[in-house]
Amino acid sequence: MAWVEKHGCDWRVRYRLDDGTVFSEKGFQTEAAANERAADVESDQRRQQFADPRLAKTTIDEWIRAWSDAHGVTEMTWSTYSSHIRNHILPRWSGTALGDIARIKVKGWVNNTLRKNLADKSAKDILVLFSQILAEAVDEQLIGSNPCRKLRINFEDAPERPHASTDEVDALAGRMRPDDGLLTITAAYTGMRWGELAGLQWIRTYLDENPRLVVDPKFGALHEVRGQKLVLGPPKTPASAREVHLPPFLVEELLAHRKRNPDSRFVFPGVRGALRRRSNFRQRVWLPALAGSEALGWAPLNQEMHFHDLRHTHETWLVEDGVPRVLRLERLGHKRKDVDDDYSHVTDVMISRMLERLQRRWEEDGGWSWIMEGLDEAV
Repeated sequence: MAWVEKHGCDWRVRYRLDDGTVFSEKGFQTEAAANERAADVESDQRRQQFADPRLAKTTIDEWIRAWSDAHGVTEMTWSTYSSHIRNHILPRWSGTALGDIARIKVKGWVNNTLRKNLADKSAKDILVLFSQILAEAVDEQLIGSNPCRKLRINFEDAPERPHASTDEVDALAGRMRPDDGLLTITAAYTGMRWGELAGLQWIRTYLDENPRLVVDPKFGALHEVRGQKLVLGPPKTPASAREVHLPPFLVEELLAHRKRNPDSRFVFPGVRGALRRRSNFRQRVWLPALAGSEALGWAPLNQEMHFHDLRHTHETWLVEDGVPRVLRLERLGHKRKDVDDDYSHVTDVMISRMLERLQRRWEEDGGWSWIMEGLDEAV
């Protein structure tokens, strides 16, 4: 049972906890507000959903330590979480009791601190993590509600990413050395992610019957942890572990590529067989190829394009070629979400038609060559 008492100039709500302790909530300016709170307390106690208010004095630092110890994610995911916690969440909330994290304060933090210093996508990712941490505090009955829940913040939509035509992909690849160019061509004609290609091993590459590349569920992607450590681990999602079938021209290119790199463990190794760093490829290969070369007569290409946009490019090509949605989802490693997806199935006929269209795209619009003279100076 909860009751209301006058307390100085304000009102307070008092109620008995499970261990018999009488607890007080102070600072209600009107009797009506205090009565509403008392009714809520009694309702929550009857439904066994009442959070002991003393637990809300747990600081966010203490809770994050407990949450971290119990949380099981991959090393790569934890690297991202740790960065968000260390650089953004704790600098603002360290020392704050869970029960003192008010919804309006969270909103102010996001709008006036995060969004002023970070892209909206990054600010949103940090808020999602903070909400996840606090939601589990609710589940543990440390606090009664999540102050991040249904927080209304008008994040800007991410701009539409660019995609490339077949000719643009060929021109881009032709401005690179053969191995780098083939990496670019393979990304555009398979839709595989950077990490999946950089971590691809020859033992997962099948170029005879039923040619395909296999993204292994345990070691199918290369990850950069904290921008320093390179590790092989699972791809982005469980659905990303998949087989990616190859058109005939790409099989031929990969066979020739293997002859150039007979002793390599990885399909697309870096210098002296080392693992590739995405930042090195971007600075030394990708950006110079986009920028072009006046000396070689190379006009600049779309300089806003990222390597990941080759994945957008592949999806766009598949749509243009009329490839069924269910096959596009499987090829790109996306989870099926709609009811129709569950009732559709990928068939050999679908795969054959898709590969025929990719092959035709290459033969009619594609094909690549290198201007070897002056290439070293250009790239």
